[in-house]
Amino acid sequence: MLDYSIEAFTMRDYEAVYGLWRETEGVGLSSADEPEQIAAYLERNPGMSFVARAGGEVVGAVLCGHDGRRGLLHHLAVRSDSRRQGIGAALVERCLEGLRSQGIEKCHLFVFRSNQSGIEFWRSQGWEERLTLVLMSKDTV
Repeated sequence: MLDYSIEAFTMRDYEAVYGLWRETEGVGLSSADEPEQIAAYLERNPGMSFVARAGGEVVGAVLCGHDGRRGLLHHLAVRSDSRRQGIGAALVERCLEGLRSQGIEKCHLFVFRSNQSGIEFWRSQGWEERLTLVLMSKDTV
């Protein structure tokens, strides 16, 4: 079993986390993941996003925040050689603890329909697919 710790995600972690996201299947990156946008997200949601470290290296990461009534998780990733050791579940639980401490009772996340391993992970953690909702998006620029 891998010996790891979970710590708050700070901008000192950005390069390592961005590299992890780039290497992780099922994580879609965009301009919203550039350093300035991530810094703003972390500032708006202090102590809600986390990294997992083993041997001083980032082996997992997740973004978490809320709008005052619902939480949202983004970009959960665990390095391929560190999976199936509870790291992803531990990162998610830290996020959920943070949301509960803020009075947030429900959390959502997005998974690409083509990311079957991601869907299986979330189901194994007790998350349910919401078939009654349609996700709609619009660029603001």
